[in-house]
Amino acid sequence: MLTAGVDVDNDWFRRFGQDPGSGPKLYCFPHAGGAASSYLALSRALSGELDVLAVQYPGRQDRRREPPVASLARLARLVAEELLAEQREQPGRPYALFGHSMGAAVAYETARLLAEREAPGPLRLFLSGRRAPAEHPDPHDQLRGDGELISAIRRLGGTGARVLDEPEILEMVLPALRADYGALATYTWRPGPPLTTPFTVLVGDADPIVSVEDAAAWQEHTGAGADLRTFPGGHFYLDSHTAQVAQLVTAALRGAALEPSRG
Repeated sequence: MLTAGVDVDNDWFRRFGQDPGSGPKLYCFPHAGGAASSYLALSRALSGELDVLAVQYPGRQDRRREPPVASLARLARLVAEELLAEQREQPGRPYALFGHSMGAAVAYETARLLAEREAPGPLRLFLSGRRAPAEHPDPHDQLRGDGELISAIRRLGGTGARVLDEPEILEMVLPALRADYGALATYTWRPGPPLTTPFTVLVGDADPIVSVEDAAAWQEHTGAGADLRTFPGGHFYLDSHTAQVAQLVTAALRGAALEPSRG
């Protein structure tokens, strides 16, 4: 089900009834097993500043009857195609990408595809709660069976972990979780040039699977510089620091829309 007040922009993007403002668009990519509604609080915090569009992956909420995408590369390709279509409809509209956990990897790979197609690039990538990509899969993503998957979700905590105590809801979300972690288990960095888009990297100082050093390694994937910001908390620090993150995003993008588009 969708949260009351949501606007269905198309199959892929959701607005939550907020004032879109006159600032850039901010496309937000959910974590593994997550849905567009995971960005409801951030969307409300940015109301009037940015036009927040949360990505709705197949296999969850109003797209629950669609099969989830079990390949991170394919998921990024599908989102990139939607962004290209939006750019054709609104040429010159500035935008940025924000991804948390798995969403950071999807946002990054989406930006790479747009750069390869020489499309107007995002003003900035906000990469949260995810270690930098490498040539080998992240060992934390190598989970065997539902038992390990559920244990991993409990360890990460956050509001999403509450569904584990509701058997009916758990049964609904397990297919998406299995697909997402299956996609992560095979995700590796493919060699290529660094992006020319600046990064803001965000991480909780007590994240059990992403150290500050892991997060800092994102700077190797851009030639435009990367800012590293740490917050008190674990993997889902964003739940407790939405206002601070909204301020950070707004400050980082303020004035950036006046600069030339980056590829």
